[in-house]
Amino acid sequence: MTWLVGHFLAVCIGISLGLLGGGGSVLALPILVYFMGVAPKSAIAMTLIIVGTVSLLGTIPHWKRGNINLKTVLIFGSATMIGAFGGARLATMPFITATFQMLLFAGMMLLAAGFMIRRASQSHKPKDLPPELELYPEPVCRYCWLWLMTEGIGVGVLTGLVGVGGGFAIVPALVLLGNIPMKQAIATSLLIIALNSIAGLLGYLGHIAIDWPLTVSFTFAAALGTIAGSYLAQFVSAKQLQKSFGYFLLAVATFVLIQNRQVFQQLNLPRINSSPGIQHRSS
Repeated sequence: MTWLVGHFLAVCIGISLGLLGGGGSVLALPILVYFMGVAPKSAIAMTLIIVGTVSLLGTIPHWKRGNINLKTVLIFGSATMIGAFGGARLATMPFITATFQMLLFAGMMLLAAGFMIRRASQSHKPKDLPPELELYPEPVCRYCWLWLMTEGIGVGVLTGLVGVGGGFAIVPALVLLGNIPMKQAIATSLLIIALNSIAGLLGYLGHIAIDWPLTVSFTFAAALGTIAGSYLAQFVSAKQLQKSFGYFLLAVATFVLIQNRQVFQQLNLPRINSSPGIQHRSS
């Protein structure tokens, strides 16, 4: 029963990806850990496979339309891949605990939720853009490749550490710093996320055990959901979905924090109170 429900949730992840164009993949990790019972480090490596595969499938229609900017993939993608591999190798070190990774993941979810809610709450709507592109700012930077690569390394490290694609940070970076059209930014981000996932997975291979049958079936279910979500996207408001999903991410992030509350409990160290009857003498 758990297997069936878990894969139904995987389909829901795919639907959210198809509807939102990104963000839904962050739900894969908590489902694998808290519902399917997979160890956090293994679940992160499995999430990279799921996110990478679904993102790669999402690039196919964009590739046919010529929306992928290969120059940006080469510059920004190479930086993120280096960061993702390094982040994954860092995650295999004994001093990086599973609890730390889950707390970092919860923080990333809070950031993603904040971005989604903020974009969906903006009243400005460019008239020359389709609804799915109204949620992103317009280009403001003509040449910022150095900053773009710096952010790419940072996004890559987080991808390797916690298994998130980072699309909520990649798309604005490509638009604002890479100065490419928003339609290309969204399409290009999918290929970059796929490359990040491959690099991160390579960093985990040989160090972390992966449940391959579960990974393959979970990925297949998410891919089916993505197809359904892409079809449903034409009937629903992208802006309202972003806002609702953002609040849902807030709830999931809170749940993850509660599950790892022992870290905060350990910070409540007992206080050393001196007895009223004891006086301290100065020498």
